[in-house]
Amino acid sequence: MENDRDWLKGCLDLFPFTKIIQLKNCFIKLIIILIIFLMPLNVANALPSFARQTSMSCTACHTSFPELNSFGRQFKMNGYTLNTASTITDQGDTLKPRTRLNLLSNLPLSVMVQSSFTNIAKDVAGQQNNSGQFPQQLSLFFAGQITPHIGSFIQMTYADGSFGMDNADIRYSNTTNFGSNSLLYGLTLNNNPTSQDLWNTSPAWRYPYASASTAPSPAKSTLIESLGGQVIGVGAYGLFNNLLFAEFSTYRSAQIGAHNPPDTTNTNVVSGFIPYWRLALQHEWGKNYLALGTTGIASTQFLTGISGALDKFLDIGVDLQYERTMTFGSLSLHSSYMTETETRDMSVEGKYNFQSFKLDGNLFLKNGCGGTIGYFNNTGSPDVVNFPNGDNRPNSSGFIFQIEYLPWYNTKFAAQYVAYSKFDGNSKNYDGAGRNAADNNTIYLLAWLSF
Repeated sequence: MENDRDWLKGCLDLFPFTKIIQLKNCFIKLIIILIIFLMPLNVANALPSFARQTSMSCTACHTSFPELNSFGRQFKMNGYTLNTASTITDQGDTLKPRTRLNLLSNLPLSVMVQSSFTNIAKDVAGQQNNSGQFPQQLSLFFAGQITPHIGSFIQMTYADGSFGMDNADIRYSNTTNFGSNSLLYGLTLNNNPTSQDLWNTSPAWRYPYASASTAPSPAKSTLIESLGGQVIGVGAYGLFNNLLFAEFSTYRSAQIGAHNPPDTTNTNVVSGFIPYWRLALQHEWGKNYLALGTTGIASTQFLTGISGALDKFLDIGVDLQYERTMTFGSLSLHSSYMTETETRDMSVEGKYNFQSFKLDGNLFLKNGCGGTIGYFNNTGSPDVVNFPNGDNRPNSSGFIFQIEYLPWYNTKFAAQYVAYSKFDGNSKNYDGAGRNAADNNTIYLLAWLSF
């Protein structure tokens, strides 16, 4: 344990956030006080549908949910099918016996509830501040084994007054060998590029995991972050020798809440198909884990209807994830950089560039306490149509601080603070009406339960 503390101290001495953290003394003191106060409390086990299926604690797959550890990534790659629960089985024809049915005795259902409170530094004109949401999100999951090689993660969600399909990922998986080398391979059917991804650097699963839906947020994001519920895709993936991961998928428009098949009333309908690719190298040694990856997507969309002017996107990104297990907890680092090239048919400029950089460091203690510091920086070329004020650029940057406590492994309470240094292009008067970036600084309190 002493070696872990010395190693952690050395990392913190070199960590680039050190000088910035010193400027946030009040926030750091609050973290320390809460950690000391909560240290004596014990943590109990929690059993949502995957845990009930495997008879394992949530910590078998997660450090602090929904962040996956190495076993959690393997469980997902294997199609959510690992099972120790009782099943109904049938071997079929007794002359040629093989398993024709291996069905869970109970439906693999789970429920997730999020409730929150949000405070913004300065009121938004025409909107009440200090808003509460109960629920912010209420989700029902069908998540678990369907057959010995097919499993599902299907989420139905109530939020903002409506109920419908959320993330969905249905997988087939199997394994084989090439000499002394292993190959895990599979197929995925999903409705959100990166929702099938294994790492917490991808848009669907990265920090902060939950955020204030009632607070202002930057207007610009990459295309790959905004396709959830707009497409359906199928893909194939493989993990060679537990080292090299590769996936290729293709997507087509399937917009929830819009006409299907698309017609003249739809917007942003995909012309043709969207290719998506993912490559990653991973290595685990001792208490350490490291993954380096790249991902990309290319899309051509109609601005309105199903013909006419087009909007073309090419997103290419790189990412890194590092984890270290220690006697008193775990440390993880995530970083991603995505560059997007957009070409609009009906535009004076024609071509736009946008870059998104994110970095976060997390420390989770075994007593259920945790803290995270994240940084984000979005930059782009001038876009007069969507950003008519200031320098006309979509630039936004800032920090996200979070402390959390898990009294049980399926229950999380978190306090989050978002501090903007730039918002939609400027630090001051970004909207032309006198509103500053710091006016959108947000305090967000969250209760998150899964059962």
